[in-house]
Amino acid sequence: MEHDGGADERFGAVADAFRRNFDDRGELGAAVTVFVGGRKAVDLWGGVADERDGRPWERDTVVPVFSCAKGVVAVCVHLLAQRGLLDLDAPVSRYWPEFARGGKEAITSRMVLGHRAGLPVLDRALSFEEIVGWTPVIRAIEEQEPLWEPGGAHEYHGHVFGFLLGEVIRRITGLTPGAYFREAVGDELGLRTWIGLPRDEAGSLARLVEAEGRPAMPGPETLIMRTVTMNGALVFPGLDEPHGWNDPAMLGAEFPGAGAVSSAGGLAALYAAAATGVGGAERLLTPDTVTDAVRELSAGTSWSGFPDLGARWGSGFLLDAPGFRPMLGRRSFGNDGAGGQFAFGDDEYGVGFGYVANRMIGHGDGRAARLVAALRECLAAR
Repeated sequence: MEHDGGADERFGAVADAFRRNFDDRGELGAAVTVFVGGRKAVDLWGGVADERDGRPWERDTVVPVFSCAKGVVAVCVHLLAQRGLLDLDAPVSRYWPEFARGGKEAITSRMVLGHRAGLPVLDRALSFEEIVGWTPVIRAIEEQEPLWEPGGAHEYHGHVFGFLLGEVIRRITGLTPGAYFREAVGDELGLRTWIGLPRDEAGSLARLVEAEGRPAMPGPETLIMRTVTMNGALVFPGLDEPHGWNDPAMLGAEFPGAGAVSSAGGLAALYAAAATGVGGAERLLTPDTVTDAVRELSAGTSWSGFPDLGARWGSGFLLDAPGFRPMLGRRSFGNDGAGGQFAFGDDEYGVGFGYVANRMIGHGDGRAARLVAALRECLAAR
């Protein structure tokens, strides 16, 4: 398959791997961007953005990237901590007094970043309109009691991760997380990454499709489905149903735990800016901040007994996990998305990486891993 864009000669193996994803793994439309040392070394895109009319994937094409949103939120949280506006180990109630109800007095932002706060799901069932309205979700979080002693176990916090940390951001800055991200990072760097897609960007949106044979989701009563659907108010994957993830109106709302929309270049530039700086600018996150972020907080079997698949969590980011989500090493930090999208940074290797696609295969598929393996080989050969 031919692709557009290009790669520096020494990163030709990444271009080869990108091409093989189309030839061997049924890629529909996709893009990968890699920054090394603050400059773009790989920028490739190809395939079809919308299979209904054959619209091609372009450099600026964006696509829902689901939980890659958590990395966007985590960068914002660490920026606030770095600037002395947020203590990650202080109770959330220092910034949000109403949060300190029902046994949540000792919960810290770091517990939420590490999925250890005991709040993976809410008891209250909210309507879609209430979730979009933000405040009803915040009130439900205030009323919620932890499912376990905060800090004592971990369980993926899904949407609550974004709303809870997003409200901390709002209490400190006066801005919702999507607006704060654009003000603090996105606009200045010109990133094609949003939590809350602008209406005038709807024409650049790729349309998601589900891969054939994708494993069936568990029942709606299971903890994981309650977590990702907010007790059934959101359908998952629910691409073309009302309020589905192909709906620009849905994507225009702020779902900060799983609702980001981005190009590959937007995610790669975000992580490059965090890890090294881009275009000669100072890096967003200092070495000490990254050291703090990559300290492992959670791994192994979860509170509910969900099996250990090899995932490792730091403060808001997935960490290098060769058996689950391989990156480059001990300084790698990133997040993935439900359709196979993946982005990470690494300040030891000086890398910012972003991969996005519109054919949803799911967590653990080999497309991004193949690209990262090729990148690792190129870096080792330098």
